[in-house]
Amino acid sequence: ICLVLAYPLAQAINGEKESTRGLLMLLVMVPMWINFLIKTYAWKPILRQDGILNALLGFFGADPVNILYTRGAVLLGMVYNFLPFMVLPILTSLMKIDRRVIEAARDLGASRLRLQLRVIFPLALPGVFSGITMTFMPSVSTFLIPVILGGGQDMMIGNLVEQQFLKTADETFGSAISIILISVIMVIMIGMNRLVGGEGER
Repeated sequence: ICLVLAYPLAQAINGEKESTRGLLMLLVMVPMWINFLIKTYAWKPILRQDGILNALLGFFGADPVNILYTRGAVLLGMVYNFLPFMVLPILTSLMKIDRRVIEAARDLGASRLRLQLRVIFPLALPGVFSGITMTFMPSVSTFLIPVILGGGQDMMIGNLVEQQFLKTADETFGSAISIILISVIMVIMIGMNRLVGGEGER
């Protein structure tokens, strides 16, 4: 989801003039400077039954929706928190693309779709891979978002590790899960680095 949202957003920012681009980049980065816990708790008054979202829906005559303490709320919180980590690497890769390459593709008759698929996206792949890695690592180990926005109803890997250390006092099992999780993350990072290296050589 972060990739689907971040790629067009990064392209839109990259298409702006330099002064506007700097402001938009700042707006993307500002949430990264806010404490993770505060950002997550900020969604509770928005999503709860008597919250801001349902107040807006009621203003337009729509029925209230129950989002807080659901998987949708957890997903929303994760996308919101980790989206900047996907946008910035992709934007950096797009900014490094030589404009003359794009102009040459247009001069040779490439359509917008062909230009995206055959020129721009392949050149932006290092940023895409970096964004996937930077988003995957915190999302796979998160435990606060499912507790705060999901009410602890769904068990994620991070919650399982937290539970072993803080609730069941089974530190051996918790350590084993942590080591497996770290190993999986390292394997994925090595694979991503090789993919980025392969694309760079081409």
